[in-house]
Amino acid sequence: MQPKSGANGTAVTEFILLGLVETPELLPLVFVLFFFAYLLTVGGNLSILAAILVEPKLHTPMYFFLGNLSVLDVGCITVTVPSMLTRLLSHKRAVPYGACLTQLFFFHLLVGVDCFLLTAMAYDRFLAICRPLTYSARMSQMVQKVLVAVSWACAFTNALTHTVAISTLNFCGPNVINHFYCDLPQLFPLSCSSTQLNELLLFAVGFIMAGTPMALIVTSYAHVAAAVLRIRSVEGRKKAFSTCGSHLTVVAIFYGSGVFNYMRLGSTKLSDKDKAVGIFNTVINPMLNPVIYSLRNPDVQGALWRVTTGKRSLT
Repeated sequence: MQPKSGANGTAVTEFILLGLVETPELLPLVFVLFFFAYLLTVGGNLSILAAILVEPKLHTPMYFFLGNLSVLDVGCITVTVPSMLTRLLSHKRAVPYGACLTQLFFFHLLVGVDCFLLTAMAYDRFLAICRPLTYSARMSQMVQKVLVAVSWACAFTNALTHTVAISTLNFCGPNVINHFYCDLPQLFPLSCSSTQLNELLLFAVGFIMAGTPMALIVTSYAHVAAAVLRIRSVEGRKKAFSTCGSHLTVVAIFYGSGVFNYMRLGSTKLSDKDKAVGIFNTVINPMLNPVIYSLRNPDVQGALWRVTTGKRSLT
C-alpha cells in the first residue's frame, strides 16, 4: 500500500520511530534488557509448547488452547521487539510506510486471536466445571479446531479492516512517532485528513472484538463461581478455583493494558505512559504468561522438568 499525496503535493514515505529513550548512553542498556526479555519470552513459551506436546497428561483441551496461546505470545513479541533491536544496532530510526502498516496488521492479527482464545479457554473451564458429564462431547478435538479457526478468521478480518482503513488516510506532514512500534493510536495524530471515521471504526469493531469476548468470559466465570461455591469440600473448591486462577490473571492483565492503550485516542501527544503500556502489551504480557500458567500447576512444572532433563513421563 502506497501513501496518498496530500494537499501540498507531498506524501510521507517513511516514519521516524523515536524509540523508548533518546539518551544515547541508555541505548545499550535498553538493547540488552529487551534482547534478554525477547530470549526469555520465546524460550519460556516454546518450553510450554514443548511440554504440552510431549506430556500425555497435558493432551487436554485447556492445554491445547494454552499451546496456541504460547505460539501467539512468541508472534506478538516478534512483531515488535526484533525490529526495535535492529534499529538500535543500526542507529536508524526510519521505518518505511509499508513496513509500518505491515507491523500494524500482524500486531492486530495476533492480539485479536489472543483475545478470542482467552474466551475459548473460559468456555472450556465453564464446560469442565459446570457441564462435566457432556464435557468430552462438547469440547471434542473438532470443536477445539473450529474455535481456533474461527478465532483466526475473526482476527484476520479485524486486522485487515483497520489496515485498509488507515491506508486511506493522507500522511503529508509530520512523520515522527514518539514510540517504538507502529499502531493506530500512534498514527492517527500524524494524519493530514480526518480520522473521525477511523476512530469510530476502531471503537465499533473494538466493542465486537473485545467487548463481546469479555462479556462471554465474565458470564462463563459467573457460572463457574456459582458451581464451585456449591461444592461442599474445601479441597474440591480449591482445586476447581486453581484451574481458573491462572487464566483469570492473564485475562485481567491482557484486557487492563489493552483498554488503557486504546482509550487514550483523544490524546494528541504520546507520553511515557503510552510507551510503558506498549511495553506491557508487547513484552511483559507474553513474558509473564508462561510463568503464570506454570507457577501453581504441578503438571506443567513436571512436564517442563522432563523436557529440560530429557526424561520421559512414566504415564
